[in-house]
Amino acid sequence: QGQLVESGGGLGQAGGSLRLSCGASGLSLSKSVMGWVRQAPGKEREVVSTISWGGRTTSYANSVKGRFTISRDNAKNTVYLQMNSLKPEDTAVYYCNSKQQVVGGLDDNWGRGTQVTVSS
Repeated sequence: QGQLVESGGGLGQAGGSLRLSCGASGLSLSKSVMGWVRQAPGKEREVVSTISWGGRTTSYANSVKGRFTISRDNAKNTVYLQMNSLKPEDTAVYYCNSKQQVVGGLDDNWGRGTQVTVSS
């Protein structure tokens, strides 16, 4: 079974930047819709951003629009989330998600998450 692995989290400063990466082992992402979802303590999960398999269509939560950019490199089997102008409220665990329609249903994979902490 394939795995998604996030990296790039850590401690950032308000106004600063971080770049998250999501790679896959045993799983091709080239035909998957990819997304980043975050969960802060005591809050519901929030879909931060999604990107179509070809990369042409993206979506963003209002809370990150204009600050975050999602991208993908199918040749590297990797999806990125560039986070600029960080705010303390961006502090959360960020999860990578892939979805692909396959015969018999939906192939839905999640990474274990990477912690992002933004200090003011």
